Amino acid sequence: MDVVIVESPAKAKTINKYLGGNFQVLASYGHVRDLPAKDGSVRPDEDFAMDWEVAKLSQKRLNEIAQAVKKADRVVLATDPDREGEAISWHVLEVLRQKKVIGTKPVSRVVFNAITKKAVLDAMANPRQIDEPLVDAYLARRALDYLVGFTLSPVLWRKLPGARSAGRVQSVALRLVCDREAEIEVFKPQEYWQLSALLATPRGDEFRARLTAFAGDKLQKMSIGDEARATLMRTMLEGATYRVDSIEAKPTRRNPGPPFTTSTLQQAASAKLGFSASRTMQVAQRLYEGIDVGGETVGLITYMRTDGVQIAPEAIESARQAIATTFGPRYVPDKPRFYATKAKNAQEAHEAIRPTEFSRQPKDVERFLDRDQARLYDLIWKRTIASQMSAAEIERTTAEIVAEGDGKTARLRATGSVIKFDGFIGAYVEHRDDSVAPAAGEDDDESARLPEIRSAEDLARRAVDASQHFTEPPPRYSEASLIKKMEELGIGRPSTYAATLQTLEDRDYIVQDKRKLLPQAKGRLVTAFLHNFFERYVEYDFTAGLEEKLDRISAGELAWKDVLREFWLDFSSHVDGTKELRVSNVLDALNVELGPLVFPAREDGTDPRACPRCGEGQLSLKLGKFGAFVGCSNYPDCGFTRQLGTSFSADAAGDDQADGPKELGADPATEEMVTLRSGRFGPYVQRGEGKEAKRSSLPKGWEVADMDLEKALRLLSLPREVGLHPESGKPILAGLGRYGPFLQHDGMYANLETIQDVFEVGLNRAVTVIAEKKEKGGRGRGTPAALATLGEHPDFGGQITVRDGRFGPYVNVGKINATLPKSKDPASVTLAEAIVLLNERAEKTGKGGPAKKAAAKKPAAKKAPAKKAAATDRKAPAKKAAAKAPAKSAAKTAAKKPAKVAASGGDTVPWDAD
Repeated sequence: MDVVIVESPAKAKTINKYLGGNFQVLASYGHVRDLPAKDGSVRPDEDFAMDWEVAKLSQKRLNEIAQAVKKADRVVLATDPDREGEAISWHVLEVLRQKKVIGTKPVSRVVFNAITKKAVLDAMANPRQIDEPLVDAYLARRALDYLVGFTLSPVLWRKLPGARSAGRVQSVALRLVCDREAEIEVFKPQEYWQLSALLATPRGDEFRARLTAFAGDKLQKMSIGDEARATLMRTMLEGATYRVDSIEAKPTRRNPGPPFTTSTLQQAASAKLGFSASRTMQVAQRLYEGIDVGGETVGLITYMRTDGVQIAPEAIESARQAIATTFGPRYVPDKPRFYATKAKNAQEAHEAIRPTEFSRQPKDVERFLDRDQARLYDLIWKRTIASQMSAAEIERTTAEIVAEGDGKTARLRATGSVIKFDGFIGAYVEHRDDSVAPAAGEDDDESARLPEIRSAEDLARRAVDASQHFTEPPPRYSEASLIKKMEELGIGRPSTYAATLQTLEDRDYIVQDKRKLLPQAKGRLVTAFLHNFFERYVEYDFTAGLEEKLDRISAGELAWKDVLREFWLDFSSHVDGTKELRVSNVLDALNVELGPLVFPAREDGTDPRACPRCGEGQLSLKLGKFGAFVGCSNYPDCGFTRQLGTSFSADAAGDDQADGPKELGADPATEEMVTLRSGRFGPYVQRGEGKEAKRSSLPKGWEVADMDLEKALRLLSLPREVGLHPESGKPILAGLGRYGPFLQHDGMYANLETIQDVFEVGLNRAVTVIAEKKEKGGRGRGTPAALATLGEHPDFGGQITVRDGRFGPYVNVGKINATLPKSKDPASVTLAEAIVLLNERAEKTGKGGPAKKAAAKKPAAKKAPAKKAAATDRKAPAKKAAAKAPAKSAAKTAAKKPAKVAASGGDTVPWDAD
């Protein structure tokens, strides 16, 4: 019996069917070891010795694997075909050696780019050993991420309260978003005009021509800068005669683009399907690991984390056959197409993302897939097929027209194109790059089709149009365009993009608005801080240079510890140089860098930093428990504060409150003054003064400019008693809470749709809403009803369910609840994903099922020693007990080893992300 070890249970299930009864395929569930989230896990002073800790929830699986290996004749490591997959195999093998179950058993490593029977059997027939340079590159990357995240994050916490973390890739991606926002904020639009004429041939066919030259001057986009000149030209054109000077029809060919890489798949799925990067990868993971198609479990696509654009020769031949069958022989080019990537630092170690079988058309498998899977498979199939199809043949026609009148001559141009042969366009139409703003009139020329126009014939004028335009700032990044930019710069790797963007959202550094990425105030502050005090480490070229060195380690060209030594020498001294940095120094620097945004110029020309309340103090950025805000330097004598909005400018409330609270009138019942104010958390209304004053935030959708005494009193009257419940006799209350408008009855809450419902909902409807919520599993004293049951947990026992709770959807088993990521659709959660979330939650909280509690009685597992290798520089010193280490000064600790921080400080990637 041979034991085959993979990382995913879904992958194990599929492969087990291919290999038969002589093989036992077991899953490690991703990484089984990681660097402990504490001081000293990577020790630069000990030649970068690294401590590895086996995850508590991996102990049971490793014990099961070890028991199986004891009885096995051979061990085959079959994890994913990339750097991270190589690392998982290495970790598993190291643990098995520590458990002394390997002995003299042969151990081999196999890789396959697709989970199909042929690919798996071919790989099993061609085993190799673990690729040491790939493992070295993983160790270097993991150490770099730890050293940056676990050293820089504590500096942020001490010097910039409210900031949560920094990371080697994370912080550079954030800088891209912030830099783009800064470009938009300082952008000054320029006016320009364009003129065109609607003309007609002698046969009555109309078309539009654009003015390109006037009175001998060739016109560029910005040549007509004001209405006066545009009007002058328009007057001339309205009185002119028109004649066709020349007509040229030029055939062109448009070639298809390459098949998908990780980043281009994410971009296309965003543009065409509206998928986020993480959603795209989750769906692609399922297509790769295997789908039951008519009783046969098979991987439908090749490995989905790649920056290569080539596909295997046999796949090209299969694609050409599918093209001939589906579209016809004319759509098959004479020679196969071969592509080379343009991305910086691309490794091209793997094939592009493609279907495993081109004969398996989307319509053939649609009934076996859910909607997301079917749409993504259709996209991948069409893009790959198109990449091997004939070029599209397009005839582009250009008509040059002369206009004469009032002693002046002008020239106009009409362009259009006709598709003579659609070629690859018949399978796949490229999506527009949303990171590039289209030029005015750009689409018109390409999509227009001209009527028959003959040289030297006269044309009739129908109308002349002069249109005003303004230059536009560069568009904000979307997830897709940011990933494209990161790839172009060589920042990060395909496996990290989705996780990096999710981390930025989870940290509240960025927010998505209509699929565009906007930096939050917290993100702008972090970027400004790093730019001022750690500029080199958020430079694009520096980060890309590190990626290039990691690639050279993979190729065996550099020693991984040499790269770490070079990096740590400069980085640690830089961190050490900030030990004397005071928060006041930080604020002074941020006030200067962010001054134009935080303190915009006032219309009356007065000092924008003068306190609008006391007139004596200076406004400055202040740091509090919940982040940054603007406050007066005369505090506590002057308590003026203003929150920071997403774009850093004062919000409407802040502008209205320039002279302090705005009085709305006295409450008739209490005779206390009701005021409109602006606080650090937004605009609010207040009745009275002092600690006992009643306050209420403005609900979403209520504008400061529209607030009056009546509206304020309605808010201050909440919660409102709707009536007594007819069954319980207890009151039903309507109110406005942290998560919006709600009904509350006997400890249970039910959401209302709008704030208006809070004031208008009657007893009958309130009873109905409460009853409906109770049927669905209302939150309160009871447990929410299960939305779906996914299956049994392999460690804890018990069924895993998906539920909707007060703080959003979550998965549950026993007493363990794990919140789903914001981007995750509760309906698409798989058993494997739920297990990972629950395991992580159990490890953090110490909770677990019966199996977990039993395991807790056993002695703690010994920590794994550092990686062994023949080379001297791979022999790490034995781990020293942290408790026995001599005390060091805070300065030395900051400089020499990372401070204790949460594990989220670095660019950590979950097991299923690479």
